[in-house]
Amino acid sequence: MIAIIDDDDEVRSATENLIQSCGLETCAFGSAQEFLNSSAVTKSRCVITDVQMPGMTGMELSKALIDRGINVPTIFITAFPQERLRLQAEALGAIGFLSKPFDAGRLLMCVGLALDRNT
Repeated sequence: MIAIIDDDDEVRSATENLIQSCGLETCAFGSAQEFLNSSAVTKSRCVITDVQMPGMTGMELSKALIDRGINVPTIFITAFPQERLRLQAEALGAIGFLSKPFDAGRLLMCVGLALDRNT
């Protein structure tokens, strides 16, 4: 299962449709907290998360998962591709750090890398 976390309904829906078009199962959430409170946390093979979200950010979500002992490959997407954020994402072990609007092929390549790590 690929978890998609983004507070932007359109981006979340488009990302979910893209991933599903490849025959992969998805679950989508409008906030990091909503995802953390779900059973999808332990079922996800990859997390695609927005960096900037109200409440908990994508970076904070990644840290929360690591603190729980959940080491799931994560792809960060952001409308603000600052170098310091990219470095933070890399320090958290990110599979990808993509700028919005992101290239669909690049996202799918990152998802493939994430799934390869789980096999």
